[in-house]
Amino acid sequence: MDKKRVFCLYRVSTTGQLDRRTLENEKDDIPMQKRACEEFCERMGWEIVDSRSEKGVSGYKVSANDRDAIIDIREAAAKKQFDVLLVYMFDRLGRKEDETPFIVQWFINNGIEVWSTQEGQQKIEQHVDKLLNYIRFWQAQGESEKTSARVKTAQAQMIQDGRFRGGTVPFGYELEQRGRVNKKGFPLGNLKINEREAAIVKTIFDRYVNHGYGTHRICGYLAENGMTTKEGTRFINTTIQNMLKRPIYVGILSGGGVQSGVIPELQIIPQEMFDRA
Repeated sequence: MDKKRVFCLYRVSTTGQLDRRTLENEKDDIPMQKRACEEFCERMGWEIVDSRSEKGVSGYKVSANDRDAIIDIREAAAKKQFDVLLVYMFDRLGRKEDETPFIVQWFINNGIEVWSTQEGQQKIEQHVDKLLNYIRFWQAQGESEKTSARVKTAQAQMIQDGRFRGGTVPFGYELEQRGRVNKKGFPLGNLKINEREAAIVKTIFDRYVNHGYGTHRICGYLAENGMTTKEGTRFINTTIQNMLKRPIYVGILSGGGVQSGVIPELQIIPQEMFDRA
């Protein structure tokens, strides 16, 4: 018999998963997925004819209609260019209960076998097969929803505890290493006031509140006096507008709909001046 032709799909949800090597996260690593699929095909006597990798693509948040890999694989299936669609685990196909089961069914209805190296073949020969197909991705979506909820809760708690949760450092501040690390072992910095930038922040609020300057005039004033952004460039109008609204300058961290209390060591502008602004 001719060897079955296999099209493999590899996916990780976040770019941070690309280089993980710890055992608990191996299932999310593309090189590991690729090796597992290659070994599975060797045992089955199949031949891999093509593959697609998705890096930083969420199977929970991104629709299959917006995923180039799924589009390419469906086109190849319609042209009968392969016989088996193989993934490491079925949730690599997606985690949307109202979409992914029907993607699987579409491939099967078009003569393509759908396999996972860990879970075997997904069939829809009987009514119960269709139910199990749906339940699989209903459960996968539930796991994604729980993960999302845990992440949001953890981030909210970090803010409420006054801890910087990462991202772009606001103008007026810099990061100071105090020995904190995240669960991956990477250092986590704490915000501290940058004195040069803090002086510019005070100037912006003073010109706006006490001298009646508009944001365009403030930009000109800063440029005339050699005051620049972190990158050494001229301030623009929208940057000034955003700065005048940021509670970080009274020492309040915010994000995800929650705020910390006032953190005195991060306060650059008095609350009264901020409120007037």
